[in-house]
Amino acid sequence: MTGRHIHLMPLGGLAGDMFAAAMLDALPDLRDAVLAQVRAVLPPAHDPPALAPCTTHGLRALRFTVPPFADRAPAAYPALAARIDAASGATRAIAADILRRLAQAEAQVHGCALDQVHFHEIADWDTLADVTAAGAILAALDGTSFSLAPLPLGGGTVETRHGTMPVPAPATAVLLQGLPVHDDGIAAERVTPTGAAIAAQIAAAGLVIRPPGRLAATGHGAGTRALPGRPNILIAQVIDTVAGAGAGTGEDTVTVLEFDIDDMTAEEIAAACDSLRGTPGVLDLVTMPLAGKKGRTATGFRLLATPDTARAVADACFRATSTLGLRTRTEARRILARDVGSVQVAGRAIGLKAARRPDGTTTHKAESDDLAAGSLAERRRLARKAEDDR
Repeated sequence: MTGRHIHLMPLGGLAGDMFAAAMLDALPDLRDAVLAQVRAVLPPAHDPPALAPCTTHGLRALRFTVPPFADRAPAAYPALAARIDAASGATRAIAADILRRLAQAEAQVHGCALDQVHFHEIADWDTLADVTAAGAILAALDGTSFSLAPLPLGGGTVETRHGTMPVPAPATAVLLQGLPVHDDGIAAERVTPTGAAIAAQIAAAGLVIRPPGRLAATGHGAGTRALPGRPNILIAQVIDTVAGAGAGTGEDTVTVLEFDIDDMTAEEIAAACDSLRGTPGVLDLVTMPLAGKKGRTATGFRLLATPDTARAVADACFRATSTLGLRTRTEARRILARDVGSVQVAGRAIGLKAARRPDGTTTHKAESDDLAAGSLAERRRLARKAEDDR
């Protein structure tokens, strides 16, 4: 079975126009439909929105451009949102969600109601075009999986209607919560509020590990700012994935959460572990015995979680255990490509994991929960039979 996967690499950063340009560079069959949706929400103009070829640091890319208009776009969130009603189908719903994420972030940092939000720095037709283009692209790619390399946080300050603000700006920082980020040493605004809202929209549907497959296309979307030592581009890689074909590793980032407990009983710890393992976003949980202060025995907890769920997982740790604090960090991870199936052994279905090793070999492991039997010898016999009869 063949599927499509998109991997986004924000070499220069992420903005709404960069996302539209990179995706439409990689998937040119979408261009006409996406630009038609954008034209529907904008005022009539002599020059339509377009994709213009350019070079940045000697690298070919596309830039998404919107013509100037005589009138300024509405600044109030309800008025700007009303323009999206001119889009059709799933485009309208997804674009409205992205704009709502922007407004909710602004409402949070300014302490106002959603319908009182006024977009100052981003209140322009460009923002409406970027949001609508992203909505049209994501609607056309329904069912496509996404992975996202860490976003550059940037640094320094930016001038706004509310004065000098740090980078990332407060609303952008809200939208970046739960997303993979890093500091590549280059200051300036690297992720715009619109870019962060698009990333948050994609992450809400679930980011996955970049899978093995065939690289079908690569798109470059250029930003307008010049960066020292690198092209200011977003790279979109289109990967055709084939279940069960090839070997390799996927790459992603995970959030590690750690804390120690010295005042819970063994029964309470076991119940907490069961609860936390069932928490959405938790990839793994292990405990380990520790020697704590004053010679007391303690139990160390270590959880792996997807970055977009880290905050919710941390809250679950506080609810399920007596810990008063925990440590978090983001780590890169490599994981083998794998398939999950089942085989029939002695009249029962036994789940079987197949992992594809980098040297091209495939190893198999029977699911322990499916090996219930009266003795260790019988469990091992069933496991060997399942793994040998694949």
